[in-house]
Amino acid sequence: MDFLTSLPLPLGLAILALVDGLSVGTLLVPLFLLVAPGRPRVRRIMLYLGTITGFYLAVGVLFMLGIASVIDIGREFLASTAGQVVLLLAGLALLGAGIRMGVVDSRRKKRAKAGDPTAPEGGGRLLRWRERLLADGTGRAAVVSVAVAAGLVEIAGMLPYLIGMTMLADAPLPAPARFGMLAAYCLVMIAPALLLLGARIVAARAVERPLRRFTSWMQRTGAESTSWIFGIVGFLLARAAWTQLGLPLPGA
Repeated sequence: MDFLTSLPLPLGLAILALVDGLSVGTLLVPLFLLVAPGRPRVRRIMLYLGTITGFYLAVGVLFMLGIASVIDIGREFLASTAGQVVLLLAGLALLGAGIRMGVVDSRRKKRAKAGDPTAPEGGGRLLRWRERLLADGTGRAAVVSVAVAAGLVEIAGMLPYLIGMTMLADAPLPAPARFGMLAAYCLVMIAPALLLLGARIVAARAVERPLRRFTSWMQRTGAESTSWIFGIVGFLLARAAWTQLGLPLPGA
């Protein structure tokens, strides 16, 4: 966070937006459409990306319209002993959740590798979304609903987005500039998917195989990546709160 705040605001927001652009909702789901056999479903992909962009934009607008008082209250609370205790518990909970997710994902992979037919499939929700998006009879409403569902599922893990919105709320900017930068953030967020769509259209044969491999890798490592994010963020929160409370370090 200190590194990002030391950068010019547009650059810091661009970095966070690109991180957001590598999430399940903004990249992996569009990749499922890009690697489907035949010509890429450009209209379907653009409708999906437009919907999820609009969803993030709407959340950001609501977030910033009421964020000033929330930030002030939050700062006062976190400066107190009770706030630090809550932060410590939240960090430990995130750390525990990350470890648990990693253990469960590791066990699932081992069972699947050993040929256990009872091993649960990873990415069950993603597979359902993919089938719905790729079905021949899929209409606009279905594509929109999948995009909104993906956005809703990712709200809890929108850490880069929330950091970016907080940076925007703290910046001494007039409202038009603030909302303009929010819109730019959302556009940068879908830039990776748009670039891959352009590559798929212009050089289909050259990028088809790499896209398939990249999609498979993202699908395999999605749970592992999420567990690492939860674990690292949880550890940093817990460590900061532990230090602020003046508690002795283990082994000290």
